Amino acid sequence: MNTEVMFSSQTDEWETPQDFFNELDKEFHFDLDVCATSDNTKCEVYFTREADGLKQDWRLHGNCCYMNPPYGREIGKWVEKAYQESRNGIRIVCLLPARTDTKWFHKYIYHKAEIRFIRGRLKFSGAKYNAPFPCMVVIFRGVRL
Repeated sequence: MNTEVMFSSQTDEWETPQDFFNELDKEFHFDLDVCATSDNTKCEVYFTREADGLKQDWRLHGNCCYMNPPYGREIGKWVEKAYQESRNGIRIVCLLPARTDTKWFHKYIYHKAEIRFIRGRLKFSGAKYNAPFPCMVVIFRGVRL
């Protein structure tokens, strides 16, 4: 990833730090990375931009998904998809910017998922500096409705 554009609007991709992911994986045992590239995937099974995870049935690939979506205008669609997929009985763990003022936060996360705010600012893989925004881990526990 070109780190020169990482903190600008030229990219919406923020690669999860491997150590951070490893700690989550120890707890959750991920089967699928729903938003990845062949260079930054954290799981053996993953969806690329071309495969479009928004159009896939995530439960066909395991019981626990990891999601670090593009942080641009489409993020709300990814959060909605994670929420909907969790209603099919699978667990989804999301690394997201802590944007508690957004519609997607209130509609799909607040009072519907476990929220773990990350202390300080995360330093994404390949970045020279810490992120210019706070992050959170959101856990949809996969309760069938």
